[in-house]
Amino acid sequence: MWNYEKRLQFPVCIKNPNPKLAQVIISQYGGPDGEMGASMRYLSQRYIMPYKEVSGILTDVGTEELAHLEMVATIVHQLTRNLSMEEIKQSGFDKYYIDHTAGIWPQAAGGIPFNACEFQSKGDVITDLTEDMAAEQKARTTYDNILRLVDDPDVIAPIKFLRAREIVHFQRFGEALRVTQDKLNEKNFYAFNPAFDRCK
Repeated sequence: MWNYEKRLQFPVCIKNPNPKLAQVIISQYGGPDGEMGASMRYLSQRYIMPYKEVSGILTDVGTEELAHLEMVATIVHQLTRNLSMEEIKQSGFDKYYIDHTAGIWPQAAGGIPFNACEFQSKGDVITDLTEDMAAEQKARTTYDNILRLVDDPDVIAPIKFLRAREIVHFQRFGEALRVTQDKLNEKNFYAFNPAFDRCK
């Protein structure tokens, strides 16, 4: 397992509530390219990875995505805490409020709830790692879209941090894909060229 430190990976300290913005950002909690799906994807895929270094990358990134899930939940919570009923009505947060009050619940910005179809675990190492690279780019695009809508520096800073980590994850999965392809190519070479088998 891992050691849990009771602090966020990046500080979140939002002074001004903004339920409209919370409704957008919650997509990175439980939306199609959000942190919940990412963590479940990588932590599920790691079991079929035949190479320890690749399984290790999936474990590392999957657990980091849980930390990002925690950050997004904190952002949404701070944007919606202590709202008056008038603010809830005026912002359009009333539909969410009816079902969840101001609790954190996984859904997309459009209100569609999270489900297991939001993440893929195909069981083929090349397919899964290619999916992972695409997933990180989709998450980066979502953060780009959020940043276009935000003007609060207290929100911008943690969102920029999360966006930057998506780029790093994309690079890590690119490395993992190269390692996997090299190992598979080597395995196939010796399978078809037994005279070169170093084990004989």
